[in-house]
Amino acid sequence: MKFGTFKNESGIFIGIVNEDGTHVLSLVSASEKMNGEFAIPAAMIDAIALGEQFIQEAQKIVQWAKEQPLDEDLYLPLETVTLMAPIPKPSKNIFCVGKNYADHAIEMGSKDDIPEHIMVFTKAPTSVIGDGEKILEHKNVTEQLDYEGELAVVIGKEGKAIEREKVLDHVFGYTIVNDVTARDLQAKHKQFFIGKSLDTTCPMGPWIVHKSAIENPNNLNIQTTVNDEVRQDSNTEKFIFPIEEIISVLSQGMTLEPGDIIATGTPAGVGKGFKPPRFLKGGDVIEITVEGIGTLKNTVKG
Repeated sequence: MKFGTFKNESGIFIGIVNEDGTHVLSLVSASEKMNGEFAIPAAMIDAIALGEQFIQEAQKIVQWAKEQPLDEDLYLPLETVTLMAPIPKPSKNIFCVGKNYADHAIEMGSKDDIPEHIMVFTKAPTSVIGDGEKILEHKNVTEQLDYEGELAVVIGKEGKAIEREKVLDHVFGYTIVNDVTARDLQAKHKQFFIGKSLDTTCPMGPWIVHKSAIENPNNLNIQTTVNDEVRQDSNTEKFIFPIEEIISVLSQGMTLEPGDIIATGTPAGVGKGFKPPRFLKGGDVIEITVEGIGTLKNTVKG
């Protein structure tokens, strides 16, 4: 199932996108019609927190909706709604893993930059935008805006000191993140947070695919294009630190909660890695495609 957050004239709601990506089933509307009351939370983060109860209820609603006469109030054409980030307002910073592909670590420096231990930084929640929204160029603060296509994990079950073998029990699903970065701010401030947290620099989406639809998150093709030119083309099997290790390490001494988002790192091909560098500019269109999930598309606002 593909869970998304949407907006129309009636407000913000969560829904399930059909297999061909043309319509969305409003879970709140369908739940009300099926049960005579709202059995589904209005916000994605609250729905995720319900755990397996939410998935079971969503499955019931989908099956019920299939058995109903065609109802335009249930199945909304995707083109008639605004697709927001699946979790528009994360409750905490987005966790990000740095240099998790050896080829990216090398393009940013040398083989000596391949990490022995997981590197983690965060992005502010205020940086999050959805599929189709504009990325601000921020000319007043940066001249080196860069892209980074990444698979992201959404936590579905609270956990601390999670054993690697049990990590996937704590995962709700997977989405895509563009870890847009101001490289010059990174260099200037000698840390990642400011250069990673400018407004609109965390495009996320287009939706969350439930983990049941992804057989192995450590073996997914990932590709980034800029203006239809392939810049990044890899597979998550090239992770230095697989998802099981990332989550287990993060949870040692730190409680992970439903709705937490973890971006797993980017492969080689970022703008800074070219000689000369190829940073983003107004009008550039960035598309990130991850196997089994879909495509996240955003344009830089000139």
